[in-house]
Order: sequence, then structure tokens, then C-alpha cells
Amino acid sequence: MTGGPVHGTWEPRPAARWEDAFLCGNGRHGALALGDPDDDRTVVTHHTLVRPNDDAGGRHRLPPLLADALPGVQDRLLSGDLTAAEDFTDGRPLQWVRPFHPAFQTRLRHQEGAADLTGYRREVDFATGEATARHDGRTSRVFVSRADDVIVQHVTGRDLTLRLSLDHQLPNAPERLRVGHGAVLTPEGALLSLRARYPGSDLAYTGVTVAAVTGGRTELAPPGVRITGACSVLLLTRVLRHTGEADVVAEGRALRDLLTTDGRAYDTLLDRHLALHRTAYERVTLDLDADPAERAFPGSALLARPRSAALLERLFAAGRYHLLSAGGMFPPRLTGLWTGDWDTAWSGGFTLDANLNLQTASAAAAALPEVTEALATLVQGQLAHWRDNARAVFGARGVVAPAHTDGESGHSYHFSREYPLHLWTAGADWLLKPLVDHDETYGSRDPRTAAALGELADFYEDFLTRTGPGGRLVVVPSYSPENRPANGSWGALNAAMDLSAARHALHTAAGYHPDRADRLRALADLLPPHRVNADGALAEWAWPGLEDTYDHRHLSHLYGVWPLDEITPYDTPEPAVAARRALELRGPENDSAHGHLHHALIAARLRDGKRVAAALGRVLDGDFFHDSLMSAHYPRRHVFNADAAHALPAVLIEALVQSTPDRLVLLPAPLPSLPSGRLTGVRTRFGAALDLTWTPDGGTAVLRPDRTARITLWTSAGAEPLRLAAGEERVVPLPAATR
Repeated sequence: MTGGPVHGTWEPRPAARWEDAFLCGNGRHGALALGDPDDDRTVVTHHTLVRPNDDAGGRHRLPPLLADALPGVQDRLLSGDLTAAEDFTDGRPLQWVRPFHPAFQTRLRHQEGAADLTGYRREVDFATGEATARHDGRTSRVFVSRADDVIVQHVTGRDLTLRLSLDHQLPNAPERLRVGHGAVLTPEGALLSLRARYPGSDLAYTGVTVAAVTGGRTELAPPGVRITGACSVLLLTRVLRHTGEADVVAEGRALRDLLTTDGRAYDTLLDRHLALHRTAYERVTLDLDADPAERAFPGSALLARPRSAALLERLFAAGRYHLLSAGGMFPPRLTGLWTGDWDTAWSGGFTLDANLNLQTASAAAAALPEVTEALATLVQGQLAHWRDNARAVFGARGVVAPAHTDGESGHSYHFSREYPLHLWTAGADWLLKPLVDHDETYGSRDPRTAAALGELADFYEDFLTRTGPGGRLVVVPSYSPENRPANGSWGALNAAMDLSAARHALHTAAGYHPDRADRLRALADLLPPHRVNADGALAEWAWPGLEDTYDHRHLSHLYGVWPLDEITPYDTPEPAVAARRALELRGPENDSAHGHLHHALIAARLRDGKRVAAALGRVLDGDFFHDSLMSAHYPRRHVFNADAAHALPAVLIEALVQSTPDRLVLLPAPLPSLPSGRLTGVRTRFGAALDLTWTPDGGTAVLRPDRTARITLWTSAGAEPLRLAAGEERVVPLPAATR
């Protein structure tokens, strides 16, 4: 464990809280392994498990029909009535998206207690996705197969005597949840099932577990089975969400088909899983030359050393592992893929106006196309609803993304007077940007992305019809998530994010649709520039007279800096100075983790390593991470939330390497506390893999391009042209002054 970064973490005690459980997942099923040797519990989750909360037949889960009222609201806003958009609603109450929840927990309760935890150890291996607990001759191993879409748990030991059941009684489970259990014995082992019907609904979900027992005796003990004298127990578990009766027998047969006759089912299933999981996980590594002794610490001990390079190594590895594990049929939710509680903050949904893109920010550079594909799947599955939003709210063709979704509905229905999220028009560009980055990284154009960009351009052609000072187009109404002008209301005019998104969407769509390019670029050119306010800062609203509100967790107005390349120190130095001033003035508001790391990402783009380090330090010093190395939304581990855990790798990569299709920046924002290290396998947007090594005396970058490219290389020594030939490795020396 001392020869390099540790690709896993461990603890000397079981998880006392579900938040500290070690996490496994395949992007569909999730597992939280608590590692209790007496009561071996694994909480089971699935991306589709959202609880119905329909009102009046779901009428409030549709976008509001406001298009006829839009011209009047626009007239009032343009004439100076800054509160006009507060009336742009159908009067409905705030409606949350359907809340994400756990399914149940598998429980293996051993006959004898094990109060003495001497020799106990639980660990999770990021490279394999296995969570393992060992104590007193027993071993429990859990992983979630990417190949077979099944939760696999293998318990081995001497004379195993235990009771096995599926237990739905998790924190805040509804009292009126109607639950039925089933257990039968078959020649291949026990078949357990749990069916739960939601209160006041016909919707339900079913869990099925097959238990293959080696040795001993298995007998029914409702609601599960009793196992006596066994030497191993192998559990295979799946969850199904459905509206009718699940065919438990058929699912049980499918799970039994995964068993082998040679007794090596666990190893066979693991090998198939590793072909997908290990390959993805090992593409990128970060080595910060950490203290070998600290690398051997359990995660909880490392978290007590927030300035430790070993902690950053492990959090980087854990962030990529958790992001990969949460991305599959969907990208990560606010809680990733995991929760042990039915009462999830903000419904445990996908918050699209900041959090999701922050979580997936490293996907392209950190070589996780699986995560980008999960985002593409979410987008493609909701485009029809996005079209409804455009028609209902704005009377336009094309698409408008919502600010929140549960994964099922893409309709804009979560909004209120204080949070008029239905006015936000930048969302589709924000969500399509990572898909465009993916296309640039891998040198192809996904026809799905091209089609979505074409529809987004349709929306802007219909929506951008009003003009203001100098004949420039006005985005009206306009909303900057989730802030308001100091002297106005939430629905305003020319929010900086809306301007940047419209410009980027139109220019990007022009590149994907050359037949429309001239028309789209001409429309983009009619948008106004950003405004610099009296404080010398890039204003959050470009409309004259609107005053900034600086103390806020969101940094939507700096969308042009990150993730866009609209404002850079290289191409637009004066706007970059104004953006840096805006960042300096931004307060942390309520100390949300996503706000701190969003701040760090923007600072990295502005070449401000000290500000990156300060923002990162606020998270590391704030006790934001659980023993699982999953994060919280607030300091002192308050509210389980994946934002910090998943965004941290992106912050470290952006501080070390940044790229566009025609530019490479090496060590743009080096962290003073990390004088040396190696980052291997990162991908660039001009189609090359890159390994970076740096020390106080300089370093090297090794580029392995997939395609020929001409780029500009930026280091501390300045800029120089660089030509790369497909298939030809290129070694670039770094001067000592880069540090």
C-alpha cells in the first residue's frame, strides 16, 4: 500500500450510520454495505425508485400554460416593471419532483454475537467495486455487477448459522407502505421476495433474492430463511419497479441462471464485472507523492488531516469511483445512487441548474464516457417533455429543460414565486455542453446531440424576438439560478447565464448544422455583451440598472468562464478581469459544498491557484465527508449529498490541465501545497490522452494523440504552437517557472 496512491479506503469498525456505509453501484442498482458482523446489512437502491406524490391526478406535474400571457409580461419588464414576472404563473402550489428512496435491506443476522471487534476490518476496493468486511474468520463481500446488473454478496466462514430476510423497515419508510414477503426453497437455494405498494397508489416495486448455500441446512423461517452450519452463502439480488404483479418466479429463474455448477459463481460474476468496471476506473490516476504512512490510514483518520496529500489522492480516487458507480441508466442524483432514508433532501432528484453538471464536470477529462452516456440517456429520454415546456411556457418551438427532475418527468413544474425555475431558459445548453465536450474529446458528432442542438436553436429563433438598447436582443423574462437582483425580482432581464447560453447554443448548433450556420450566427451576434458593474465586476444581469446580490451559493453569471470558453485569460483578457472581480466579491451564503467547488472550478479557469486552494480548503476543513468518502451538502456532514465527492476530481484536473479543441494549458492554477505529482490518462478536447508529471524543478507532459491537431500550448513560459500527429507520442518539457 506504500508504493503509490491507495485505490480504496478502509475502516476498523462497522458503519454506525448508513451515511458511512461503503458504496457499490453499476449505474442502475446501488448497495450500501454497513459491515456489521452480527447483523450484516446491505441497503439496496435502484435509480428508478421514486415515490409517487401526485396531486389531483397529476395536473401539477405538467408545465404551466402561460404562452398567451408572455407578450404582456415582456412588455411590462421592458417598460421598467421589475416585478412583472411574479405574476407569470398559474397560481399552483410548489410541487416537488417525486422523491428517491431505498428499496430494502438484505439482513444476515448471525446467531452468536461478536461484541469484541478485535481484528475487524471493512474496506472498499475502488478498482473492483467490492466492499468487504472481515471479522473472526468470516468474510462478507459485496459488489454490483456492471455486466449482469445484479447485487452480489458472498459470505464465507466456519459453521455459518444465521437468519436471512429482506427488511423494508428503513428510516422514514411510510407507515402505510403495503409490504408482502415471500420465501420458498428450491434445489438451487432459497428464493426470497419483497413486494411494496406505495400508499394511495397502484405503483409498486419488488425485490428478489436468490440465496445459494453451500453446506449446512436451510429451512423456512418467515419472512425469510434460517441457515445452519453452512460454509458459504451467495446472494443475488435485483429490484424491479412496475405497475402490475411482478413475476417473482421468472426473475428468480433468471438469477439462478447466473449460478455456476462448479461453485465459483462469485468469481465468475466478478470477472465479468471487472472487464467493465476495472477498465473504466483505471484509465486515470493521480499520484501526489503523499506520505506512505498516511496512505495506510483509514479514511476517517485521513479526513482528520485536511492538508494531507494522501487525503486528496484518496478523495480523487473515491470521487471517480463513486461517479462511475452512480452513472448508468441515469447520471448521479443529488445523492448519487444511494440513500438509506426515505426522507431525502430535495427529493433526492436531479437538480439541473447547478448540481448535476458540477457532479459530472470531470467526465470528459477523467475518461468516464460511461457517465456522459448516462447524461445523454437522461436528456434523450426527456426531450419530448422539454418540447412541452417550450410550447406551454414560451409558445415556442424547440426545447426548454426543467431545473429539477426525478428521472421520469422532464416537465417544468417545480417552481414558485421565490424560485421561478420555469423561467430558466439556459438549462438545455448547460446540459448539452458536456455532450459537446465528449464529441470534441473523441472526434465524432453524436447525431442525438446534433438533433437536440438543432431543436435548441429552434427555441432561440422563436424566443429571441424582443429588442432593447442599441437594437440588441433581450432575453426576457430571464432568470439567474437561484438569485435575484438586489433592487429587483427573480424574473428579470438579460441574466448573464442566459446570454452566454444563448450565444453558445446558437454558435454550437451552427457548427453541427452548416445549412443553418449563417442564420444562427447572425442571431447570436445580435445578443448584447456582458456588462461590467460599478465595482468592476461582471454583472449577473446585463440589463442597465439591475444591481448584483453578491452573497449567494450559485455562480450562474460566470457560466461564460466555466464550463464555457467564452471568457478566458487568453482570448478575452478584459472580461476575464471583470469575471475575476465578480468571483472575488461572491460570498459563500449558506456554505453549500457545490458553491465552494463551483467557485474553485471558475478560479482554475482564471488561473487563480490560491483561490482554488482556498475554496477547496473550505470543503476539506468543513467536515463535509463521511467515512464512506461520500460527501454532505453542508458542513459537519449535514445532508448526504454527492456534489462535493463527484466534483472534487474535476477541480484537481482543472488546476493541472485544461484544454479546448485548439488549446492546451498545463498547470494553469497549481496548488501551493502540492509541489509534485503525476496525473495520468486524462483526455483532452483535441483528441489526445495526456500524462503530466511536475516537480518544483519542472516536469513533462506526454501526449498520445488519436488524431492530428494544431494547438496552442500554454505554460508559465507563455504560448507556443504545437502540432500533433495521430499515433505519434509527443513529449513536452515544462520549465521550472511553471510552478
